[in-house]
Order: sequence, then C-alpha cells, then structure tokens
Amino acid sequence: MSLAQAAEISWRVPTSVPEGSPFYQNFLERFAKNVKLMTGDRVEIQPFGAGVIVPALKVFEAVETGVVEAGHSTSSYLVNQDPANAIFAGYPGGMGPDAYRVWLYEGGGKEKLQELRAKSGLKTMIVGLGSTEVMAHSNTPIRTAEDLKGLKYRTSGAWADVMKDYFGAVPTVVPPGDTYTLLQRKGVDAVEWATPSSNTPEGFHQAAKYIVVPGVHQPTFMWEVVLKQDTWDKVPADLQQLIEAAAELTTHQSLDYFYNADIKAMEKYRQGRNEVITLDPAFIKQLADAGNDWVHKKADAQAQSGNDYMKNLLADYDGFLNRWRSESNYLIRD
Repeated sequence: MSLAQAAEISWRVPTSVPEGSPFYQNFLERFAKNVKLMTGDRVEIQPFGAGVIVPALKVFEAVETGVVEAGHSTSSYLVNQDPANAIFAGYPGGMGPDAYRVWLYEGGGKEKLQELRAKSGLKTMIVGLGSTEVMAHSNTPIRTAEDLKGLKYRTSGAWADVMKDYFGAVPTVVPPGDTYTLLQRKGVDAVEWATPSSNTPEGFHQAAKYIVVPGVHQPTFMWEVVLKQDTWDKVPADLQQLIEAAAELTTHQSLDYFYNADIKAMEKYRQGRNEVITLDPAFIKQLADAGNDWVHKKADAQAQSGNDYMKNLLADYDGFLNRWRSESNYLIRD
C-alpha cells in the first residue's frame, strides 16, 4: 500500500491460535480481507498469531489494558472470570450451530453479548462461528461415563468443570499451540480442540488412535473481535457499518466453510488408522444433562448473590432453544 493509499484506520489484532491455524485463516484473515474489500482499503486489520504480541490466553486483557487496538478470541477463556461467558462459548446441552446462528442474529443474542462486553468497556463483533467439535482425540477409548473417571483431559471453559465435577475427569488447560505435544507425549489421555477439519493440521489423529464424536461438549462456538468502546467511537459511522457488515459476512462464510471441510475430514478419518467412536444416545444425553445442570446452577448462584444477568440471559437462550426444538421439525435438515 502506497502512502497515498494508506488506510485511515489500522488495528493490530492478535488472536488466541497460532498463525496458519484454520481459525486464524478462516476467521481472522478472512475478516481482514472482507474489511479491506468492503471499506475500499480505508481500514486495515493486521492479524497476529498467538504469542507474537500477547499470549494466547491474554487477548481480552491486552485489549482492555491498551496493549493492542483490538483482539480476536473466544469467551471460553473467560468462563472462570464470569460463567455467563459459557453461554456464548458454547456448552454441553446447548444449541447447535444452526439454532445458535439464528439466535445471535435474529433472536437478540448478539445484543446480549454486547451488553456483557460493555461491562468491561468493550465493543464486540462476532467474527467466526464454528460447527460441532470433536469431543476427543484420545489414547484410550471413551464409550461410557466410567471411561471418564481419572481421564487426564486437555479442555477449557464449562466442559472442564463438567468433566471434573460430574464425571471425575482431570481437566487441564493449555494454550492451543501446546496441545499436540501434550497428547503425543501422553502428558494427557485425551484432548479436545476444535472441529474435524481444524484438528487435521494439528495432527491429533496421528498422535492418538481414537476419535470420539459427537462433540457434545461444544455443539457450536463463537469467536469475537473486541476493542475498547472509546476506540470504536472514534471510527466514522460509515466505516462502522462496513466493518460490522464484514464481521457478519465472515461469520456466515466461516460456518459454511467448516460444514464442507469437516465432512471431508471425517471421511478421511474413517478411512485411516483411527477408530471413530460414536457415542450412544443415552450417554450423549447424560453429558448434555450434566452441562445443562452446570450452567443453570451457575446462573442460580449468581442470582442468589444479587447478579441476575446470567439467569436472565439463560432464560432468553433457553426460551429460543425450546422454541427451536419444538417447532423446527418441519425443516428438512439435509
């Protein structure tokens, strides 16, 4: 870009995954390209992989403290700070990707996410929506609740609590870039990270024999770009609209990308050295019920301490999910 064409606005945007990760490419790089296109080069998004500017798990903090102009990450890493984030991170027993996308964009979910981030003085945009994850790449088979007892399991967010409190597993949280080494060296028995196609370049299927599906723990997931509200307020109104349109376009494109890529990845897994374990419906329900129990207990505990935000948010989320499950059987899903 020449000096005559220099962008009016330029943001450094670190993310929580390494450069080259499918999340980096499909979410953040895609967003940067869409912003460039829609704003006619007036806004520049500079993506940075995890650890280049800030550590993978410190992206939100780096934005709040002004280390960077904006950041790209998942609310899964904020659940320990405020469990309301689990509703936006995805949790066992929650919505799948299609219902979730409609709730976010048509059912008021996006506005409720902004309310949550506004408490920290942040503006947020949804930039990336994922399909259902792989529940585990594992060195040991997982077929029943008994198989989870004592299981050393790399995970994060609500699922870590559910695994520990309801099933006796031993969860550990490590940055995404360390996950393969941990599994390959048997520092853990199992890992969960992302969708089938996202996991393929990570090599988890080469490090462990068993692939456990469906991803009850993460029926879908959402990533955000956050920036200080003060930073956002300085952006001209016409550019604000174009940046938000680029974010929404990225989100829809990214989910379609995952649907297509994940089908191909699962086909390759089944043809290779791995054994794909599909969980029994009764066990799936047991896991989902535990997740629902966890999230409602967290909401109740917050309400008892005088904070009704999570309880009200969950009531809205549940209301939409119940309507979706009750009335969407008219749809042909495939």
